[in-house]
Parts: sequence; C-alpha cells; structure tokens
Amino acid sequence: MDSGEFRQWSAKAAEWGADYRQTIRQRPVRPALAPGEVGASIPTRPPEVGEPMERIFADFEEKIVPGMTHWQHPRFFAYFPANAAPVSVVAEYLVSAMAAQCMLWQTSPAATELETKVLDWLRQAIGLPESFAGVIQDSASSATLAAVLVMRERALQWKGNKNGLPGGARVRVYASDQVHTSIDRAIWVSGIGEDNLVRIPVVGPLRGMDVAALEAAIKVDLESGYRPAGIVACTGGTSTGACDDIAAVVAVARRYGLYVHVDAAWAGAAMICEEFRALWKGVEGADSVVFNPHKWLGAQFDCSAHFLRNPDDLVRTLAIQPEYLKTHGKDGIINYSEWSVPLGRRFRALKLWFLIRYHGLSGLKTMIRNHVAWSQRLAQRLAAEPDFEIVTEPVLSLFSFCHRTDGDANQHNQALLNAINDDGRIYLTQTRVGERLVIRFQAGQFEMTEADAETAFDVIVETARKRL
Repeated sequence: MDSGEFRQWSAKAAEWGADYRQTIRQRPVRPALAPGEVGASIPTRPPEVGEPMERIFADFEEKIVPGMTHWQHPRFFAYFPANAAPVSVVAEYLVSAMAAQCMLWQTSPAATELETKVLDWLRQAIGLPESFAGVIQDSASSATLAAVLVMRERALQWKGNKNGLPGGARVRVYASDQVHTSIDRAIWVSGIGEDNLVRIPVVGPLRGMDVAALEAAIKVDLESGYRPAGIVACTGGTSTGACDDIAAVVAVARRYGLYVHVDAAWAGAAMICEEFRALWKGVEGADSVVFNPHKWLGAQFDCSAHFLRNPDDLVRTLAIQPEYLKTHGKDGIINYSEWSVPLGRRFRALKLWFLIRYHGLSGLKTMIRNHVAWSQRLAQRLAAEPDFEIVTEPVLSLFSFCHRTDGDANQHNQALLNAINDDGRIYLTQTRVGERLVIRFQAGQFEMTEADAETAFDVIVETARKRL
C-alpha cells in the first residue's frame, strides 16, 4: 500500500467509524446468529494473490459487522462496558499510525514520561495519596497477576523466581468468592495453586469478606505451617458489586505482614466522585490498587491503571535486564516494561491524555453520576412492579433482579433473559446469588442517555408480560 492508498483508506476508515457511531442505535446490540455462520462465509484457504481493498472493505461491512456485538451501543447493559469515547478513538488512530513499541524510556521517551504524568493525574482524581505511583497495564488481570507474584516473592523472601515453589511451605492467598475469576487465574499462573486460594465467607448487604473469618483463616494457616502471603480485596465485584471493608482488611493484613491488593476494576472509575469513596474507605492502606479506565472512564480498550505503594517490590519481582534492554548514560528514568509481565508495551497513555483533557474531570464525573442515578431509578421502577423483585440493591450502577413465577424460577428467568436479548434493543446478562439465577443490569456506556434506561424498563417489562 503506497502513501496515496494509505491516505485514502485511512480517511475511509475514519469516515466509516464516524458513521458507525452515529447510527449505532439502529443496530441490535447483539447479533441474532447461530454459531459458525460467520466462519462459514470465510474461505477455508488463504489467498495466494493479494486482493483489492475495495473487496476486503466490502466483505468487512457485509460479513463481519453484522456478526458483531456492539459494545459501544448505548443500550449495552451486560457485563461491564468496554468504552471507547470518540476522543479516545482519535488518539488510538495516532497510536496505530506511529506503532511505537514503548517498552523502555529510550524506545519512546515521550510515551514513558506521559504515562508517568497521566497516571499521577488519575491518582489525584481518585483520591489516592502521593505515596502511590502508577503504571498502565493491559488489563486488571495482568495487574492482579503482578500483585500475586509480588505476594509470592515477599512470602518466599524473594527466592521463588529462582528456586520455584516445590518442597517449601505452601503459600496462601485470601479472597472472597465475590472476586473476579482473574484472581483464580493469577493463582494458577503464579504456581501457587487453586487449593491455596482460601475463600473467605461474605457478610452484609455489600457481601464483603467476613473479617473475623479472614483473621481466623490466617491463624489456622500459620499454625499449620503454611505461608500466608496476601489478600485480594474487591470494590465493586463483577457479579453483584460486592465491596470488602478495605480498612478492616488492611488492619488484619498489617497484623500479619501480608500484602493487600484491591481489585476495583470497574468501580474504581467512580472514585473520581468523592461521594462514592466510602465504598473503598481505607484504600490508602493497601499495597496496590487496580482499576480500568477502559471500563467506565471512556478510554479505549486496553487500558488498566495499576497503582503501587512500593514499585520497587514489583520491579524486583519482574525486572530482567539483559544488555540489549539497558539504557546507558541516562539517570532517573523509568522502564515500564519492568513493571509488567509483558515486555512489549503499546502507547496507552496517549488516549488517557486526550480523554482527560477533552472532557475534564467534571465531564467524566457528570457521566458517572448520571449512570448511577439512572440505574437506581430503573431499580426503583422495577421494584414497584408487583411481578418483579430486586435481588441485590444497586451498588453504584449495578443491580440484579428477577421476575416472579409459580414455576422453576431459574429456568423462567433464563428464558426471560434470552428473550430480552433476542429482542435486540438491549443486552443484559445473568449471574447467581446463592443458588438463584438472576438478571444483572449495569449502566455505564459512555454515550448512554436517560432515555436508554427508560427503554430498558420498557423492554424488560414488555418481554416479561408477553411470557406470562
């Protein structure tokens, strides 16, 4: 592709993107497809000869786009959002065009220094003290893996990377059953093993860890010759928004010298609003905190903000410095590849810089406050309907509900959810509260309006009544 074609197709792609976003409400949120339909339209063998861009682009529009779930749809109420504010998309165009590999300061000085600045902006925005430093990870899963690796190394006196785990006392990590499955995966990948992830029961309306049970479990493990290493606490758990009592968890951890990692992947963005910070009171005592600006702040995926009280422990755990990765003759630099599991790093800071400057904290706060208010209003409207029940009350913009029936409630609500999603106007997902299958709602798409929440109410109620 020569420079003229590159200019032509870059402009066409940008125009297509603008049209797509402008007309996205006209599309069903999730496609009505059977598995394999898209794959059947793709040739089984790669082309030997290059094809013209016109044909490739036409196939993209005809075969790929109709088979996509539209995560930027304002009525995407399933999972958590993977937002891409338009200004963030513009920044990503520039990142893609430059295609820099930002693993070291010397491989892109501006990328490194901008990352330092915008992470400090975020630190200030969510109210963390100056003692924390930040790094952008690809996802909260990677940040949590990094935290678990630090827990392991501290517990093994920094010998785990060299000696491995076999033959020593078992390393133990503690969390409730409300944490994200990325914690399970971090335990697997770190070599600690799922049998050493100790599940602590939850209590109260926020389904936080029973702190007395946490301390009792640590004592039992110490008496049994195990090595307690750390605690993964959550603020705004994925299923129903569970929030641990961070201050109480930190107090227990300090008594036993354990590392505390707070997973606030979704809810952390809401902490730019001071009134929501009670949900993670005591977070300043944690050792590391993660939240995803790509979930609720509008930064295009992938972009995860990982804050550390003592980055030296992370660098000690992850840094490898062969000669070809050393920067000679420069002092006071940061090589962020030493703060993450992957060596390669995209220029993720640019989209944050564009996003925060364009919208300002006030604009982002207004968006989040609106989402919370609209979600809570929807919960109140459903609660007022005699055939609906709010199962878990809203935590920020997340709640769960079910439709009452005289038959099998789980089967009935799964069928209702399927019917809602097949309708195409909104997209929801299910979760479990105890043995109950319930329907989960969260508001968070960047361009959502109050009318979209009202549409959600209409679709939910209409679909349920049709099935009576």
